Amino acid sequence: MKPEQVTRHSLFEDAQALLVAPMFVAFAVMLFQHAGLLTGGTVGLAFLVHYIYDWPMAWVVFLINLPFYVFAWRAMGTVFTLKTFFCVGLLSIYTAVLPGVIALERVDRLFAAVMGGFLIGVGLLMIIRHKASLGGLGVLALYLQNTRGWPAGKVQMAADVLILVAGLYIRDPFTVALSIVGALALNLVLAANHKAGRYLGT
Repeated sequence: MKPEQVTRHSLFEDAQALLVAPMFVAFAVMLFQHAGLLTGGTVGLAFLVHYIYDWPMAWVVFLINLPFYVFAWRAMGTVFTLKTFFCVGLLSIYTAVLPGVIALERVDRLFAAVMGGFLIGVGLLMIIRHKASLGGLGVLALYLQNTRGWPAGKVQMAADVLILVAGLYIRDPFTVALSIVGALALNLVLAANHKAGRYLGT
């Protein structure tokens, strides 16, 4: 497809994606929380804080992202930053609201890890394709790539490894192993569906 044939996302298409995708991620957060699991990225940092201090997950997700908006603005510009702020705000709201509309009595922990990873992967894929993010370590990785030349993927991977290793101080090795399975499921979705040049919508 030639560049001039690329179809831009309409305002409606952007709006529906940025409204729906954080709900997938929020449901994954609920699954992980119910199973006592962790994940990578800023949500993983929020889980660490939540488990250590027992602070509400919704507020932790929102507050922990605040310092990273500066990196988002510098690395990707104003529109990207505003979309990211919108997504993170909705993720926090959905995370607070979902337990009031869904009651999970029993969830197999392995299922929670795999399905949670898939849901976050799908949510992130939608968000990325509509030129936004869930903030945090992802935008820091992009900022370091743009300013220092550090590969964003490797920076993100290193951060995720550190978060999961830190999880060993508050969770047992089996729980961390299940959390790694969830991280692998997440990255499988991204690796299989997010390839440079394949998706041409903007």
